Amino acid sequence: MKALHISGFILLIINPFYIYNIGFLYSFILMFFLLYYDFKDSKKIIKVLKTSFLAFLVSSPITIFTFYHINIASLFINIICTPIISTIIFPLTLTTFFFPIFDNSLFLLFNIFIKLNTILSNIKCFNIVIAKPSIFLIIVYYCFLISYKKQKKRLPLIIIVVLFIINNYNNFNYKIYFMDVSQGDSILLITPFNKKTTLIDTGGKPSFNNEQKYYYSNNTSTYLMSKGISKINYLILTHGDFDHMGEAINLVNNFKVEKVIFNCGPYNDLEKELIKVLDKKKIKYYSCIKELDIDKNKLYFLQTKEYDNENDNSNVIYTELNGYKFMFMGDAGLTTEKEILSKYNLSDIDVLKVGHHGSKTSSGKEFISEINPKYSIISVGKKNRYGHPNKEVLNNLRDSKIYRTDQDGSIMFKIKDNKLKIEKCMP
Repeated sequence: MKALHISGFILLIINPFYIYNIGFLYSFILMFFLLYYDFKDSKKIIKVLKTSFLAFLVSSPITIFTFYHINIASLFINIICTPIISTIIFPLTLTTFFFPIFDNSLFLLFNIFIKLNTILSNIKCFNIVIAKPSIFLIIVYYCFLISYKKQKKRLPLIIIVVLFIINNYNNFNYKIYFMDVSQGDSILLITPFNKKTTLIDTGGKPSFNNEQKYYYSNNTSTYLMSKGISKINYLILTHGDFDHMGEAINLVNNFKVEKVIFNCGPYNDLEKELIKVLDKKKIKYYSCIKELDIDKNKLYFLQTKEYDNENDNSNVIYTELNGYKFMFMGDAGLTTEKEILSKYNLSDIDVLKVGHHGSKTSSGKEFISEINPKYSIISVGKKNRYGHPNKEVLNNLRDSKIYRTDQDGSIMFKIKDNKLKIEKCMP
């Protein structure tokens, strides 16, 4: 134990930022508890079982905090892996250090070991998504784990496990997240108590692999898991641009998606690619709808007319949550804004998701004056090549409190005790 403390202290003196390194945390925290509990007097099989179970308990908070999910199969994987590592891999590693001729054998064994572990860990039925816990909750968890050895009381440990579960479902208010997905849009609506989720757009950054096909970042997926979300009740795509639906296929493949809503107009190539996946998974999808029930509220789709371009065909969504008015503009332009003003009587909007990332093609002076937003959210990438947001648009929004994802990170609006509260998560 002294050697563990000394080596940890020396490493942190060399580089204090090791404290944020997941390998450092796994190694030292797990080794501390293995030494602390000391199963050397147990029979060999019992020792392996105890070690595996303790490793699962000790590593779970770090895994959840970092990856937002745990794999319960790791309990059984550890039982298999621990003897293999201790009796084969470790001795072969030491042998290879002195006799490099065994390097290829070690490399082959490592590859087989890692691939087997990856296959087992990717079995979806074993993966449980858990919301990111607070540092305080993790410290309390480890304190209970330390005290358990002496007190042998199961109740405190059961209580802390229950707290982790409550942390996953502690949604008693309306929450609207404007996620920082760089140059793109992604908005998450969570209703209280039943935790139903509606995702408006997914974000997504187009890129190319070796086959010259598009693939997408998984920022949205990671953010959803950090909130303990594994199911999306409604996935609404304002339109078919990459920065609004680029991660849709990834989400459909990794989350339980109930229904997908498209905008008006013909499907483009990206939307057709998504529809193939939806058909394969038998997920229902709709387009050009007028309203949608979410829990006890309605989302109203103000844009039902077809235009000759994707941006003006964007779904424009209006809703009222506990009396607060929200409006999400997608990439709708000036033409759509004029159409909306001629059809609907909208004023004193509480929260506006500014159209087209603050481009000069949206957020006209007349439109902004009419809806008079109290808060305006501009979802935009830092130092983007389009020059968003436009200075003229910022001037039009001067009477509104402006939040920008490139400056403020993700922005959350929470309706608590009939009051609108705002929290920021810096990028």
